[in-house]
Amino acid sequence: MKTLDVNAVINTARFTRFHWMVICLCALLLIFDGYDLFIFGVVLPTLMKEWTLTPVQAGALGSYALFGMMFGAFVFGPLADRIGRKKGILISFVLFSCATVISGFASSATEFGIFRFIAGLGCGGLMPNAVALMNEYAPKRSRSTLVAIMFSGYSLGGVLCAGLGIFMLPRFGWQSMFFAAALPLVLLPLIVWKLPESVGFMLRQGKTEQALDVLHQVDPQIVTTPAPRLVQSDVKPTNAPMLDLLKDGRLLGTLMIWLSFFCCLLMVYALSSWLPKLMANAGYSLGSSLSFLLMLNFGGVVGAIAGGWLGDRYNLPKVVASYFALSTVAIALLGYNSPMLVLYLLIGIAGATTIGTQILLYANTAQFYPLAIRSTGLGWASGVGRIGAIVGPLLGGSLMAAALPLNLNFLVFAIPGLVAALAIGVFIISQRSVASSAPLTPPPTASGA
Repeated sequence: MKTLDVNAVINTARFTRFHWMVICLCALLLIFDGYDLFIFGVVLPTLMKEWTLTPVQAGALGSYALFGMMFGAFVFGPLADRIGRKKGILISFVLFSCATVISGFASSATEFGIFRFIAGLGCGGLMPNAVALMNEYAPKRSRSTLVAIMFSGYSLGGVLCAGLGIFMLPRFGWQSMFFAAALPLVLLPLIVWKLPESVGFMLRQGKTEQALDVLHQVDPQIVTTPAPRLVQSDVKPTNAPMLDLLKDGRLLGTLMIWLSFFCCLLMVYALSSWLPKLMANAGYSLGSSLSFLLMLNFGGVVGAIAGGWLGDRYNLPKVVASYFALSTVAIALLGYNSPMLVLYLLIGIAGATTIGTQILLYANTAQFYPLAIRSTGLGWASGVGRIGAIVGPLLGGSLMAAALPLNLNFLVFAIPGLVAALAIGVFIISQRSVASSAPLTPPPTASGA
């Protein structure tokens, strides 16, 4: 019987309609996810006025969803390694969509915070599983680019949210922004029908025929008659996947990934939650302030795709480190009086090197861990990062309450970028050390019987 290495087929496959389908579906899910995550920053000025919230109270309210995301990432990442990525994605999608709609019915800050926490559970579970699924099916030569394109849906969701906010808030109120989240649920049957399951999960469940059918869609040229025996060269069964994140030379790399996620998400959520309010306090109108948020997310789309392209052609961790260094400069300069064109350019660069870098971090993390613990690795990195996401809005609220000058606010937001750049530098050095000390092993080959 012929033996077929699943990973070898996927790594060397040409780009097909199947890959387009996976990218489009995952990107669509992340558009909805991004909309949900950026909605708080859009409605924040209105909520503060309607519920007479102090900056500290508003910062705490913004953190409820992020607490949910932290727990969602910790729970749904490892859970998907056991029940399948598709089920993990669908559960997360339905959970955050329904909770977001219900948030529009909140009559107090307490009710709003509870609903946002539940929505955060779903958002935190969807991201790592969508990245893991896309990473599993992407050909190796273009993996970073494809993951970045898919994850740019997250930033497009932010663009959509800011754009709708400019139109809907003055006309229909803040509740309408949450009610609009019901529309994606119409696409649930399509997602259930077309989204593929992880091929590795199918093999572990003994569903060889289904796995072979998916592989034939990945690479229509492979010979499946007679049916070959399917194997995966880099998968080891594990009973404690979280502990495996720290084994086989991955300890320092894992810790540096966690630190970089923490710093990156702190910057992303500090900016997305407080940029409109900071700019409104600086004298800009609400419409202009929301247009800054739109530019931030547009920069995230461009930065992610450009970074993924650069990562596939050069070195993804080095691109990530460079992005973090650039984010430090761009965010620090936002606090100074600049011409409008320069201000938009700086905000776009800040979006490219924070939101865009978050996307590249997910791609780098997916490539760092073997398949058997990939969702667990992404889930834990995302979960630790959510601690930074929680700190971001709280930090912004504290800075606003302290009434510091505008430039000091942005300087504080910029410091995590420098820390993250140093963390990725240590990650690069640690990986070189592990690679130099690893024994050489021959690559797996197909065999016939």
